[in-house]
Amino acid sequence: MASLFPPYLRKQRILAGKNRRVERLLSTLHLSTVCQSARCPNRNECFGCGTAAFLLLGEQCTRSCRFCAVKKGQPSPPDPSEPHRVAEAAACMSLRHVVLTSVTRDDLDDGGSLHFMKTILAVQERLPDATIEALVPDFSGSVSSLDTVLSAEPDVLNHNMETVRRLYPILRPEADYYTSLKLIRHVKEQAPGVITKSGMMLGMGENRSEVIQAITDLRDNGCDILTLGQYLAPSAAHYPIVEFISPEIFLEYRDVALEMGFRSVSAAPFVRSSYHAADILRERT
Repeated sequence: MASLFPPYLRKQRILAGKNRRVERLLSTLHLSTVCQSARCPNRNECFGCGTAAFLLLGEQCTRSCRFCAVKKGQPSPPDPSEPHRVAEAAACMSLRHVVLTSVTRDDLDDGGSLHFMKTILAVQERLPDATIEALVPDFSGSVSSLDTVLSAEPDVLNHNMETVRRLYPILRPEADYYTSLKLIRHVKEQAPGVITKSGMMLGMGENRSEVIQAITDLRDNGCDILTLGQYLAPSAAHYPIVEFISPEIFLEYRDVALEMGFRSVSAAPFVRSSYHAADILRERT
């Protein structure tokens, strides 16, 4: 089992003036971010640059993925004021690209899709020139819930595969590999103008052929943008790091994916789904 971090995973502390301002704004508006809830290693950097990925529908997830730091438990009912508070925060931060994600809400009939739609519309009203990325759960395979989100016309519809097919029963026991692929495919069929995006974390025991197969499956189902990053266990209680993937291997996967026809690929140890999302979106536009 891998334990000691290689030098390239020792992230330098970035001191930036906007960091505390972003934290104060989020606290004042009682908003959560996946940056904080998922203990993202890039949080200080992103906050320091004045950006954040908003976490909708509370901080309690109804699923128990073994790699994820987001809290598990019984969530509270959706807060009807949250969409407008998110829009206010995005406007105060002058965001040019707004990333909206959520915990998985299997307790809600629509999986929280209506809340996503309302938040997208609220942000569009406050920031009509900004692009919006909706990073959604699988909605338990509900096409109608996905269509509710698409009806608000986000610029990017992101849904993370997270890992290879073989590891789903171990890491994502309440999810299904093919359900996630079908979600990506449906977006392309229903709203071909929407950019599709997905990502995986590597180093959890997958092998090269499995990674290539997952990348191939994503492209075959209409995925436009791919992100690949190194899995870092949030705590000793989470699934352990099996392997550290070198920067060179990440570059090899990037080249393979680009040859398959992906519009843009971001692959490196510290890459996360919403890390530099605006730059990734505009990279090949």
